[in-house]
Amino acid sequence: MAPALTRAAGDADLVVVGAGAGGMTAALVAAHAGLRVVLCESTQQAGGTTATSAGTLWIPGNRHGRVAGHVDSVDDAARYLKLLAGADDARGRRRAFLATGDEAVAWLEANSQVAFTSSGVHPDYLVQPGASYAGRALSPLPYDGRKLGADFVRIRPPIPEFMVLGGMMVGKADIQALLRRWSSTRAFSHSARLVLRYLADRLRYSRGTRLVMGNALVARLFASVRDSGVDVRFGWRLLELMHEGGRVTGAVFDTESGVQRISASRGVVLATGGVGHDVDLRSELLPAHWDIATLACASVVGDGISSARRAGAVLERHPHGNFFWQPVSRVAREGGDVGLFPHLFLDRAKPGLIAVDALGRRFVNEAASYHHFVEGLLANGQRAWLVCDAAFVERYGLGVIPPGTKRLERWIASGYVTVDGSLTALSRRLGIDADGFAATIADTNRDACIGFDVAFRKGEAPLDRFNGDASHGPNPCLGVIAHAPFLALAILPADAASSAGLATDADGRVLDDTGQSLAGLYACGNDAASVMCGTYPGPGTTLGPAIVFGYRVGRHAVRGAAPSPHPTFSA
Repeated sequence: MAPALTRAAGDADLVVVGAGAGGMTAALVAAHAGLRVVLCESTQQAGGTTATSAGTLWIPGNRHGRVAGHVDSVDDAARYLKLLAGADDARGRRRAFLATGDEAVAWLEANSQVAFTSSGVHPDYLVQPGASYAGRALSPLPYDGRKLGADFVRIRPPIPEFMVLGGMMVGKADIQALLRRWSSTRAFSHSARLVLRYLADRLRYSRGTRLVMGNALVARLFASVRDSGVDVRFGWRLLELMHEGGRVTGAVFDTESGVQRISASRGVVLATGGVGHDVDLRSELLPAHWDIATLACASVVGDGISSARRAGAVLERHPHGNFFWQPVSRVAREGGDVGLFPHLFLDRAKPGLIAVDALGRRFVNEAASYHHFVEGLLANGQRAWLVCDAAFVERYGLGVIPPGTKRLERWIASGYVTVDGSLTALSRRLGIDADGFAATIADTNRDACIGFDVAFRKGEAPLDRFNGDASHGPNPCLGVIAHAPFLALAILPADAASSAGLATDADGRVLDDTGQSLAGLYACGNDAASVMCGTYPGPGTTLGPAIVFGYRVGRHAVRGAAPSPHPTFSA
């Protein structure tokens, strides 16, 4: 129960709850137009789950793709999404996302420190008419954290396993340079610059200040929010929304100084990260027998969704699924903690690895996107292992085991992998069917030799080949598993974000179960139901809409338009 004594914490035009990508974008747009904006973050750091992500945005028809010479169009993307998720809803949210994506990017780059580049070749995740091979994905440019001064500590770091040497961030190009550092002068020079910069950083900072991926996006947004005059308040956790005359007029927060209230003349924006770790919401949205971990930031506990529902908002569910998935392995960390390492692209698509279930059988194309890999895993039960041999690990790595690893004792001792000199003995140690496993290995080695995956056609899709090994033939994703010792790594399903969320309109206004907007209440990011409706079209499926609808929310709050009814929809 909250303390009886409360104090006014001042007035604002707009109160934004949550300092992730969506929330900071909404705050920036509103502040740039002259609104008094208070941004409340429950933790002591900005970024939430955005900070630990790859930072990619899925924005069809974006300007950076065009400049880079990639052919793409919003119409093609609309066709692609219609095939995946069906027709757009009556509120026109998908149309709004597609129509405003490039505009939101242009506004951020013109009015803030946010800057992007085309990710280049980065195929959409499914082979359908309208899918794109290159140009739709955007990546944030690296950022120098030293520019933030003392506020550098306000940027939530990535997970430890995404850093090398104890605190140096690396992007995809950096990884390739580090792996090939002895193969060329260019790779060596790139690697040397990274390491020397990092060593200099550690003389003054707790980690490297060269930020990439989601950390770069968060730092750029936070620097811009700070410069724009937004009143950022850390350690303010949302308790309740304030109402007056049928309108949301502010919010109540739990802070170190007690319970605080902030009134908001233009409304409250909920951007607290979605379902996350909230036990009640998870039990409501997941099948009863599913025990699924989450990669959401620990502070994401459903505050925004729960407070809005108490105010009359409706939770929108999706027939294609209420969550977006990533396969993970459990990693023992210093101090006894256990972390989750997401297997995104570094190992699953490479030749010489398969995933098997308790019967020793493959159940999915291992090179499929992380979301679709887990869909296959969930359809086949939740117990599975990635299997390869030691030669694979030395060349490509496996999970948190880096490429070049020849001695596996550390990883065996920690229980991260199971290793044996015999495939039969390995199957017995795992408790999987030995005959089924032996047959699968035989089929795998046969397919690798002929270059065709009979069961799942691995290596045919553009995404498969993109993440495979182009130097390996005849199929960049198929290789034999034949050289002892052999390894197995337990793989588990986890969600990276929720697709289900608060029903909103095209401007991010939260709706009740009649389709009427709740005056003064907005949602964006994972607090709002995804326009993808549980489908996963390509890289940046969550961050693209978070940025775009954060922009639309801020723009609508600036206009201060009166609420209007919207067509009823099925929740």
